[in-house]
Amino acid sequence: MNSQVSKEEREVIGRIDGPAVSIVLPFEPKMSLEVELEYRLKLILAKVEKELMSGYAAELALPVIKKLSQVVRQLNFNTHKKSIAIFVSRSVEKVFYLDLPVEEKVVIDESFEIRDLVYSKKQTIQYLLLLLSGKSSRMYLGNCSKFILIKSNVPDNVNAYERDLPEKVTHFCDAHNNKEVLLDKFLLHMDEGLSLVLKAYPLPVFVLGAKRVLGHFGKITRNEKSIIQTIEGKYEEAGEPELRRLIKPYVADWNKVKQQNLMQQIEAATSSGTLVSGIDDVWNAASRKNARLLIVEKNFIIPSRPGANSLGIFKENTEARKPFYIKDAVDDVMEKVLQIGGDVEFVDDGLLKNYGRIALIRYFNDNLLQ
Repeated sequence: MNSQVSKEEREVIGRIDGPAVSIVLPFEPKMSLEVELEYRLKLILAKVEKELMSGYAAELALPVIKKLSQVVRQLNFNTHKKSIAIFVSRSVEKVFYLDLPVEEKVVIDESFEIRDLVYSKKQTIQYLLLLLSGKSSRMYLGNCSKFILIKSNVPDNVNAYERDLPEKVTHFCDAHNNKEVLLDKFLLHMDEGLSLVLKAYPLPVFVLGAKRVLGHFGKITRNEKSIIQTIEGKYEEAGEPELRRLIKPYVADWNKVKQQNLMQQIEAATSSGTLVSGIDDVWNAASRKNARLLIVEKNFIIPSRPGANSLGIFKENTEARKPFYIKDAVDDVMEKVLQIGGDVEFVDDGLLKNYGRIALIRYFNDNLLQ
């Protein structure tokens, strides 16, 4: 019998060898004074120490307190990230520097839950607003507090495209046709501008405009999978207060909007060949560090243990009571994605039934490289 314990196995043991501390908090040294962050961490350490000493025997609590103090002293205050997650037990220490905005959260339990980190993400309401008319266009990045006008390299006035039309028009039908062609040409360029913006801000899109303009835009757009709602009306002169009032009913149930947008992103990734689904293919892609966005049903859990290599997992019966049992392979996939700078989102149970309950949008289709 092999009595040697692998590194992976030692980490798993760390999940069940006494108290485990999970700390998630905003951490932007470039935006805050270092002394303020240090003071906040000092308060958290004092709180954790008090709870550990009151809830566990000293021989279990003290090694964790010591290790956590060491981890905090070694934190990188030169990071440009937005948040930090610290996981410590007697035999495991892990630190994540993340681009995710989070709510502060401290959990003391018998195991680590990466889900706690994902659940700590701030609910950020953010969307794109494209305002169209037959003559001009405006695009905004909207959130709960303000609209930011987005400038693109695409001309936002229809007059910029008139030079491509015939110089002389003698019949009414010709004038009407030219007008329609001009509108389509203008809207096509607006859609190209929207495509460029969506690469930087892959957000839900609301499009406002007159019925005729929306009809033309609907026929030519290549971004239909990002458009959550079209809103009919002549709003080219509308100011921010009126636009915010118009959008308010549509963003009231933000979770619904967000999940609709995530499903649209899955469809787009399917078309581009960058989607993988099912736990095995998702695990493989995440292990190859090709993971931009992981989408998981909220209650999807797979008890597993590490496979023979980093590109595989063995699903396992929890009743087998294996000594190096991993509580949740889905949790481990989330960890892999977050470690390489990807993002994780949850959706309601049943939404991913056609995708094995878990789907991953990759940065690129690495199947083409094989």
